Amino acid sequence: MEITHFETIQLEEMDQVKLMNRMDTKYWFHKRYLNVLFDHISNHYRILTIDGNQHLPYSTLYFDTEDDNMYLDHHNGRLKRTKVRHRTYCDSGISFLEVKRKTNKGRTVKQRIPLEDKAIQKNSEAMSFLSDNSPYQCPELVPVLQNSFQRMTLVSKNLNERCTVDLNLQFKAFNNEINMNNLVIVEVKTEGLPRESVLVKALRDMHITSSGFSKYCVGRILTSPSLKDNAFRSKIHRLNKVINN
Repeated sequence: MEITHFETIQLEEMDQVKLMNRMDTKYWFHKRYLNVLFDHISNHYRILTIDGNQHLPYSTLYFDTEDDNMYLDHHNGRLKRTKVRHRTYCDSGISFLEVKRKTNKGRTVKQRIPLEDKAIQKNSEAMSFLSDNSPYQCPELVPVLQNSFQRMTLVSKNLNERCTVDLNLQFKAFNNEINMNNLVIVEVKTEGLPRESVLVKALRDMHITSSGFSKYCVGRILTSPSLKDNAFRSKIHRLNKVINN
């Protein structure tokens, strides 16, 4: 993957563009188009580089209730919904317990605390955090899905936009393992709608349109075939066509 033509940005500079309360716009496509996209946008973005590495590995453990309430809220189209996850930045070993909420205005709000322990059910720090920031309590949550991927993070040179580019997505649950190595997921994160985003304009010129993509919901469907999936069937069908072409 040719990414040397981006200027770099260091982690400490990223504090200027945290965007914990933001609008998210997602795109997904076959990895063969990624270098073309980078050629169009490299003069306008910098790439996060840590110890010389620009492909940063992530690992995420998702939690849900035994009745799959968080999954079903998304499946059933509820505007206000919540995800609870434990995310590890594998290179640094730093981990966070995160609550990611979608508001009825379409905004994403994320809160997190540093937490190494993935067994959150009896962790007092996790209990307090979830009680304050989510409608769920630790004892009712169980781990249901693990994913891993590599992420490149781009920051616009005017520091008003952050974009993530996720590769080599893998899901694991209930002895099932799914690899989606041909898929690229791009997420554009901005304060408002990304009307001025160079990346969005480049994707539009490439005839790649925005389309929601929940790693949690896709992973659950692919690893747990008995889940209700009516709302996602057409997306899964399109996803299979994209990654298998």
